[in-house]
Amino acid sequence: MSTHLPTTDVRDPASRARTDRMRDALLAADFTADGLLELLGAPAYAALARSETVPALRATRGDSPLETLVWLFLLQRPVERARAEAALPVGDCLADGWLVQDGDELRAQVDVRPYGGPEGQDWWVVSDLGCAVGGAGGIRGAGQVDRSELVLGVGGASTTLAGITVPTPVGRALDLGTGSGIQALHASRHATHVTATDLNPRALRIASLTLALSGASPAELREGSLFEPVGEERYDLIVSNPPFVISPGARLTYRDGGMGGDDLCRTLVQQAAAHLNDGGYCQLLANWQHVEGEEWTDRLRSWVPRGCDAWVVQREVQDITQYAELWLRDGGDHRTSPEEYAARYDAWLDEFEARGTRSVGFGWITLRKSGADDPSITVEEWPHPVEQPLGEAVVGHFARQDYLRRTDDAALLAGHFRLAGEVVQEQVGLPGAEDPEHVVLRQNRGMRRATKVDTVGAGFAGVCDGSLPAGRILDAIAQLVGEDPVLLRDRTPEAIRMLVEQGFLEPVGTEG
Repeated sequence: MSTHLPTTDVRDPASRARTDRMRDALLAADFTADGLLELLGAPAYAALARSETVPALRATRGDSPLETLVWLFLLQRPVERARAEAALPVGDCLADGWLVQDGDELRAQVDVRPYGGPEGQDWWVVSDLGCAVGGAGGIRGAGQVDRSELVLGVGGASTTLAGITVPTPVGRALDLGTGSGIQALHASRHATHVTATDLNPRALRIASLTLALSGASPAELREGSLFEPVGEERYDLIVSNPPFVISPGARLTYRDGGMGGDDLCRTLVQQAAAHLNDGGYCQLLANWQHVEGEEWTDRLRSWVPRGCDAWVVQREVQDITQYAELWLRDGGDHRTSPEEYAARYDAWLDEFEARGTRSVGFGWITLRKSGADDPSITVEEWPHPVEQPLGEAVVGHFARQDYLRRTDDAALLAGHFRLAGEVVQEQVGLPGAEDPEHVVLRQNRGMRRATKVDTVGAGFAGVCDGSLPAGRILDAIAQLVGEDPVLLRDRTPEAIRMLVEQGFLEPVGTEG
């Protein structure tokens, strides 16, 4: 089977017109995220992401244009030319290489997967054959593409990063390690100029296809590793879903960074500050080692460059055997001989043993170039469900850090606060008890945090509607509970700071 990629050139009116006609045909057939879900049903749609195609095959036994497109681009099944012509401008697709003639039938050259944008946009993400169906594990048939150069489609990591990316309009954005171009596609919504880089030239070609087919503005594409392709240029936003897997060697470009341990992620973080404009953000996904005798939080704090605030969230931890098995399956090593599989498994464990690694963490890292002499660095573990998208919550986190940094205790007590939306109070204690053992405040939005508070904290939060300064509220509470108001004012600012930092209380910007 041919390994050539389609071509599209937005600077060529004829090429652009052919791509536009193909996009119009996809829309006319309802080859969209919503259309697929309606056709296949939720179970079959979810099964595709697990590389299970039987449910989708059972749901596409007809010959409608939408079913034809599912067969061609998601199931990678050949179809007769007449059937393809009822769904697509076949002449255009053959001319540009989206389809290829195979005897009396037509086959797709690439995966094309419908992808819903954050504001209801109908987009399509292009990837190597098989990679939109279960990632690399969905690859079928040897010899299509050198496996080390595979370009994957949409995955959980891609959508996670897109969801946490700050949505603020910016002048210049950089998608470092663009892969199939998903982050560049998102950035095109709110960035005037997008640069996309990748070590794999095949990825740059595919990213250009994703952008063109989705009708997005083209990105400036540059080949190279890490920040090398951009020299000393600076950006307002840097996003990266890098090859973060901690592995022995660099067999697969899309996942293995080729540096020892977690050095690639550390290097990316440490070099980011030099490429950020003041106030700019760098957001990436990363893996990091949990090393014997070292706190993982200290390890991550040491990565943060000078002049940057940081928010690091560890979402998951795997022991080294779980981690090795996950990525051995990802690479298809479980399909090799038992001896070869065991040898590769041994190599992973040897690598971890040599580095003293006992487990591996996965999470998000956000830097903001604040220039502060006393940077805010938050490193935390939060494995619980969150509400995506979180981009606005990321902006809010750093805004609250700014407020707390410039606000001393006197100003805090003079400030006005409002309880954040959709915060509920839970009282925990034995049935029938006169007083609860403790009170929990819980968010139903954003990070969906929960925190214990005492009765004073619960009472304070409950009456915060922005109308009274914090100090006057505490004086009233002191009178109610029979406590010295001076002592209460002295001991409460720390609790107020915690509630502000975690987003339970919002400063309203007035004093009194």
